Amino acid sequence: MIDATYFKVRENHRVISKAMMVAIGITDEGRKEIIGVDVYDDESNETWQEFLLSLKKRGLKSPIMITSDAHMAIRHAISKIFPESAWQRCQFHFVKNILDAAPKTQRTGLEMEIRDIFNSKTIEDARKRFKEVVNDYRDVAINAIDILENGFEDTLTVYNLPNEMRIALRTSNCIERFNGELKRRSNVIRIFPNKDSVLRLMGSVAIDYNNALLTKRMMFYKKT
Repeated sequence: MIDATYFKVRENHRVISKAMMVAIGITDEGRKEIIGVDVYDDESNETWQEFLLSLKKRGLKSPIMITSDAHMAIRHAISKIFPESAWQRCQFHFVKNILDAAPKTQRTGLEMEIRDIFNSKTIEDARKRFKEVVNDYRDVAINAIDILENGFEDTLTVYNLPNEMRIALRTSNCIERFNGELKRRSNVIRIFPNKDSVLRLMGSVAIDYNNALLTKRMMFYKKT
């Protein structure tokens, strides 16, 4: 799972935003682990490739699946650095994109319908419910349904995994929680004096967070 969050940094007498990229992996033993963090000027094709390449150079082999939002630079970097890895579009971000484009009067019902799609037990059931939702909302939420139709198949990669693994791996929410902790800790600082200080201070937060992750094992790996 990969994502980025931004921090304000003072540079050349200006305050600008820097992107802190994060990668969290799941080990063979079922433990989540922060496998990489680094700070870049932005999220471009080049910086995301550089970040993923750094993970590869440190020994990360092609993951079975990489989960992220639909940022084009991320998708481009995955295709270049880990072309054999399947890509899962984060269902949480996808639903948010759809609801942002929907009329306010339709959002509650549409959200329930889409989450029902993603809770389907089989990919065939998901596709069947998808067609029903498109038919029901086409006339009242045109823009939202366009987004749903264009991105839907990218959210179904997780169906290639065993059923008990899907809920945990169909979103990048674990990184969202980590990013929330980074933001909470950075609120005291507000503006970092330079880029290196972001990596140094937020990197120490990552180490503490990672130590906490290593004490937990995902339930679908529990031995019987």
